[in-house]
Amino acid sequence: MMSDNASYRTNTRLIHSGTERSPFGETSEAMFLTSGFVYDSAEQAEATFKGEAEHYQYSRFGNPTVSMFERRLAEIEGAEACRATASGMGAVHAALLSHLKAGDRLVASRALFGSCFWIVSTLLPRYGIESVFVDGHDLDQWRTALSQPTAMVLLESPSNPMLDIVDLQAVADLAHAAGALVVVDNVFATPLLQRPFELGADVVVYSCTKHIDGQGRVLGGAVLGRAKWVEDVLQPFIRNTGPTLSAFNAWVLLKGLETLALRVDAMCANAARMADWLALQPGIRRVWYPARTDHAQHALAMRQMSAGGTLVTFELDGKAAAFEVMNRLRLIAVSNNLGDSRSLVTHPATTTHMRIGAEERARLGITDGVVRMSVGLEDVLDLQDDLGRALTGLSRLRAAE
Repeated sequence: MMSDNASYRTNTRLIHSGTERSPFGETSEAMFLTSGFVYDSAEQAEATFKGEAEHYQYSRFGNPTVSMFERRLAEIEGAEACRATASGMGAVHAALLSHLKAGDRLVASRALFGSCFWIVSTLLPRYGIESVFVDGHDLDQWRTALSQPTAMVLLESPSNPMLDIVDLQAVADLAHAAGALVVVDNVFATPLLQRPFELGADVVVYSCTKHIDGQGRVLGGAVLGRAKWVEDVLQPFIRNTGPTLSAFNAWVLLKGLETLALRVDAMCANAARMADWLALQPGIRRVWYPARTDHAQHALAMRQMSAGGTLVTFELDGKAAAFEVMNRLRLIAVSNNLGDSRSLVTHPATTTHMRIGAEERARLGITDGVVRMSVGLEDVLDLQDDLGRALTGLSRLRAAE
């Protein structure tokens, strides 16, 4: 998918890559809100369906606006090919189910988003696919799990919500020796902060809802990989099962890519300041942020990532304290989304990771006091004022008790 834009730097590609102008010469990408396409002749239609002619057929199979988004994201990621989906979970589901079959074996990092965990723990076994979980930070567990033939490895790094880091290169080497395709969920790092393909990944998946749109408007997902795998394995699955990204959402995501670098840089700077500030506040038991030296995998994180990311996780003294602080916030909103221009907090134990169960949450360190904060673009002093008031209110409440 690389084009003449390959010589440009990332910030330029975020605006120009993949653009294909119609005969009208529009400045902004055109939005092709059409379900189908017409042919010059019956012969052209036949040749198109035979694969002998290039022509759009149906927007479930491909659409010009969606194709522009796919080309741009592929160039930014350094991938040969990309297919967009209707949501991030659509991307994960398509990547896994297009490749795996009954009798196959998948090894996954235990620290997965709740819905991803459900697919691996519950859905795949229904189809006769063996699922094995490991602690992502423990290379010995990866080594043991990958000592036998394996079809696929799935991991996210940094993980949701505890910001665990997986050694991508080491795991990829072990996985490839076992015959596995390595799938990396790179949502928390974004295409700008971490380059999984350069660290051995075969497939990268995104929820484009986060960061890429990053303004709370639309859903979207993407799967990126080598052209042959995308064309021969992924595309038939997407074509025939229909997790299709709409042209409108693709257009919004194209606009999101134009400002991605500006937003991610500013959000990372805010997140770093918030992490340092939170670590000094009374009532905060612990803070997790990969760019802080007190993160258990700080050195690895900084080898793999160019910044600490836009998420900060912190722990209060139990669920009641977490709820009290969240409910006292006036500027920062309570929401399970992340990567947004607005700062958001969520309580993973009762939302995003509720259904994995208390035992699994305990293994991941997701206590009832853990709060995940997605840091946005507000003035960081206003964010600190808002959280400071909430924490002060908690202290007063505890004193009254």
